[in-house]
Amino acid sequence: MGVVTSPKQDRSRATRQRLLAAAVACLAEHGWAGSTVSAVAERAGVSRGAAQHHFPTREDLFTAAVEYVAEERSTALRALAPEGRAQAVEALVDLYTGDLFRAALHLWVAAGDEPQLGARVTELEARVGRETHRIAVDLLDADESRPGVRELVQGFLDMARGLGLANLLTDDTARRRKVVAQWSRVLDTALGRP
Repeated sequence: MGVVTSPKQDRSRATRQRLLAAAVACLAEHGWAGSTVSAVAERAGVSRGAAQHHFPTREDLFTAAVEYVAEERSTALRALAPEGRAQAVEALVDLYTGDLFRAALHLWVAAGDEPQLGARVTELEARVGRETHRIAVDLLDADESRPGVRELVQGFLDMARGLGLANLLTDDTARRRKVVAQWSRVLDTALGRP
């Protein structure tokens, strides 16, 4: 039998989710400095008091946002269902150029200056990184028992992360398409056709 929740609990859970989604959106658009509790509350459509009820401090809000971003990135990663290696390469790169990754980057930067965030970001990013690598191996149909394949997959993921960083400054779509196509060819050559 499932857990029965009251309408008040449902509203509270929905408010919390809206606040976390708003925190991620604020980070993606405005960075750490522009992401205050007031800005997040306004974006979520709740009062500052309601935001502080759920998250008493800015650090509480953004520590929870770190966990939310990590979980959302993991969910997006597990939902990938590309057909073939070229689509897998594109799908994995897309994960690094979207809003969730942009928000994660801002959290990384903030974690450098906010010790309370630092440990949590490091721990969660290590988990997401391991999961990303494992899923990439499956999607790319890579045999890690072969010498160099593990490093090749990690090099590809590092390249995808670099494309995500470049995308922060400019819309890099045209150049990115060419790089992604080339990486698909490199992976086909190195890994063998799936």
